[in-house]
Amino acid sequence: MSNVRDHQRTQPAIRFKGFTDAWEKSTFYDSIIKIQTGTNLLGDQDNIGIPLLKMGNLQRGYFTLDKLERLDGEAEPENLVKQGDFLFNTRNTLELVGKGATWMGKSGVIAFNSNIARFSFKDINTVFFNYLYNTSQLLAQVHSRAVGTTSVAAVYPKDLMSVFFFLPSIQEQEQIGDLLSQLDNLIAVNQRKGDVLQNLKKGLLQRLFASETSPIPDIRFKGFTDAWEKRKLGEVATITMGQSPDSKNYTLNPQDHILVQGNADIKNGWVEPRVWTTQITKIAKKGSVLLSVRAPVGEVSKTAFDVVLGRGVASVGQTDFLYQYLITLKINGFWLRYSTGSTFDSINSADIKDAIIFLPEKNEQSRIAKTLNCIDNLIAATQRKGEVLKNLKKALLQKMFV
Repeated sequence: MSNVRDHQRTQPAIRFKGFTDAWEKSTFYDSIIKIQTGTNLLGDQDNIGIPLLKMGNLQRGYFTLDKLERLDGEAEPENLVKQGDFLFNTRNTLELVGKGATWMGKSGVIAFNSNIARFSFKDINTVFFNYLYNTSQLLAQVHSRAVGTTSVAAVYPKDLMSVFFFLPSIQEQEQIGDLLSQLDNLIAVNQRKGDVLQNLKKGLLQRLFASETSPIPDIRFKGFTDAWEKRKLGEVATITMGQSPDSKNYTLNPQDHILVQGNADIKNGWVEPRVWTTQITKIAKKGSVLLSVRAPVGEVSKTAFDVVLGRGVASVGQTDFLYQYLITLKINGFWLRYSTGSTFDSINSADIKDAIIFLPEKNEQSRIAKTLNCIDNLIAATQRKGEVLKNLKKALLQKMFV
């Protein structure tokens, strides 16, 4: 008599219109036609041969191609990746072993090495399987079959044969795979847009501000020609160094005072409440510019709340121009000249107050700040859209699979 559990049928929470059949339970043993490992030839970044996929290039559901090695020699045709191949990482650390993804690039332009296995399936769309494989339920089964140490582990394809999953018809697989791949494309496009905006801002920061080596900036708005004035930071901004409350007064109660201890309390350039305190030491008002004074030194952020300052940060005025200027100083490594400490770097109150900066007149400060703030708003909107898309994908992965 067959095992009833082996023929279990079930359905996901969300389905495309027109699909009502239950998903069928299957295993790797039922679905795999062929398993093949890649070439034993070695790769090196100095070689000029065909690119080589290694275990570090294979991630969970995608590939990273920024540090590809190349083969010293010609790969055999069976070691070349074809579009739609599902590749599986047989060796890595215990945490990362078993990563799998479907190759959606061109066929025959890249090889894979012997730590990667290629699976050939029957009745499975590999774009769909890319998402199915990387669900938490399936990955947990794969990791449970890993052997080795924390630093060197392996998952042998033969040990995957009992890993089970649920499959719909090939037509439904294709629709699910197409939807999720389109969503991934939107996420990638949005990420590229964010990268362009980040690079645009970085370029403007380098050219809109004067410095010790360039007292007149490369780019100026029309109508502004006066030289920038050399000043000490402490002369133009109120500096408040942080002082940590007693740890016994820390809480997780949002009704208490928000505590900013350092970069752990900052996200995307803004304070994100994480720890609260009942003890007030030093205060920064809403809208203040914050500067990290302990490793990493010089990180810049803003606060949308009144906050208590711990010893890892200082408040440095409240102007948008100064906020953008301090980001430029960080990029240029300005604070490294003051940074001290054998265990971790730090700067003190005198370092900050005596730091030399260059200031234009108020109207030019305003124009520069408004321009850079506009780019910041576009970057923030792009990041929010990215989070929405990623959360949508996460929800679909939970609802569209069994």
